[in-house]
Amino acid sequence: MITKFDYFYGGHVEMDNMGFQGLRVDDRIESDEHLASVFDEALSLAQLMDKLNFDTLWLAEHHFQREGYGGIPNISMLSLYLAQNTDRLKFGGFFNTIPAWHPLRLAEDFAVADILTKGRVRFGIGRGYIPREVETLGSPLEDDVANRELFEEQVEIIFKAWNEQSFAHRGEHYDLPARVLNRGQALEEITLVPRPSNLPVECWQPIFSASPRGIDFMVKHGIKGVVPGGPRVDEIATSWKEAHARAGRDIELGEDLALVLQVHIAETEEQAIQEASVWFEEQLKVLAPLGRMPTLTEEQIQATFDPEKAPLAGLPTVYDLVEGGGWICGPPRHIFEKISAIQERLPGLERVTIGAGALAIPPSAIRRDIERFGNEVLPQFSDAGAAGA
Repeated sequence: MITKFDYFYGGHVEMDNMGFQGLRVDDRIESDEHLASVFDEALSLAQLMDKLNFDTLWLAEHHFQREGYGGIPNISMLSLYLAQNTDRLKFGGFFNTIPAWHPLRLAEDFAVADILTKGRVRFGIGRGYIPREVETLGSPLEDDVANRELFEEQVEIIFKAWNEQSFAHRGEHYDLPARVLNRGQALEEITLVPRPSNLPVECWQPIFSASPRGIDFMVKHGIKGVVPGGPRVDEIATSWKEAHARAGRDIELGEDLALVLQVHIAETEEQAIQEASVWFEEQLKVLAPLGRMPTLTEEQIQATFDPEKAPLAGLPTVYDLVEGGGWICGPPRHIFEKISAIQERLPGLERVTIGAGALAIPPSAIRRDIERFGNEVLPQFSDAGAAGA
């Protein structure tokens, strides 16, 4: 049963001149002052969600995004600041880009945030998808096999560091601790200082391809799954349940998964779709050339650069996303009914995120959606839960 509602904010600034007819992505260079406004935007969202009984604000790690689409390089540091200015809301990463870090430095940063926030942080892991970020920071991305192998070893190190009083790791990419003398003796093990106070750390990872290797890795390490809304939700949930069964654990459909939707509220579905269309056009311009729209042809991807060709290229629209289930647009009762229908199909689902990064959606519009959802939709789930108790 769904009991937790979240929002995922990717860390973009307020911007205008968007969509196919708007400013080219590569021509958008924001000022330092405007790029830094992301922290005020995050605080505003956090304080609003805190009052409305949301559970978690998820944040995305990005680097070098001068265009303004992602300005949060350190999720743990920002989470600590946000926790100091809110009362109950939790904070997490969708996702920490693991290959952008030395795993022990990331493990330390999260442990400090866990201690200082008294357990109000969650850990999310991803492999990265932007070459400008990952490759510049010294790790492979375009070589997918190398990226996955590095990522898996880094995750193992992070869990060792958190869960073992002292540890050593001798792997393909890391030899820990260094083979040096410490106070005249060979250094055999090290201890992460500090370690998180709240163990085991709750960890989340996205599921896109639902490859057996990827899912089995998550099950082995007790990592929970983040599933994008859309036509593959039930297929992924079934694969997830089967993987746990292979590991000897019987779970309900949807258990230990978070479903990520993009919700936009207006008086009618048509109005909401029309308002969202220019935002989604901007998303296509940003994400298609990065390989985040795998169903597009190369011709369609190239069309996203051309304001004349884009409308004629057969690119997906918000109407398509609404039909597929990834977006839910319309009045509050309609939103409630659509999410309730998902709950019926996935009885083990407990967590729904009503923002899918919200790339290009103005933070001012995000706040309106959060406020309306918190006041007009979330209470309907509380009432439904009480009635069924």
